[in-house]
Amino acid sequence: MNIMNENTQEVKVEVAGGYKPNVVNLKQGVPAKISFTRTNEQGCLEVVHSKELGFEEDLPIDVTKTVDVPTDKAGEYDFSCGMDMMFGKVVIS
Repeated sequence: MNIMNENTQEVKVEVAGGYKPNVVNLKQGVPAKISFTRTNEQGCLEVVHSKELGFEEDLPIDVTKTVDVPTDKAGEYDFSCGMDMMFGKVVIS
């Protein structure tokens, strides 16, 4: 689910055997947040991180963790599980 207006944008990502959605589209220059909620026990998904976007969060089961995403530069940026086996992408345009 995406919540967007001219002042803010927030995308909710379900973490269950992967990321749903696995591609997050954001508008450049509008403050953004991604909220991750892990809904199953798959081990490697207990952490989500992105060196490019500057975040790393532990994801306990059924607890939503929200990260701020810089949107000053257009481009495609990866995020992944702690073992770098499951991937998602943030597209800023």
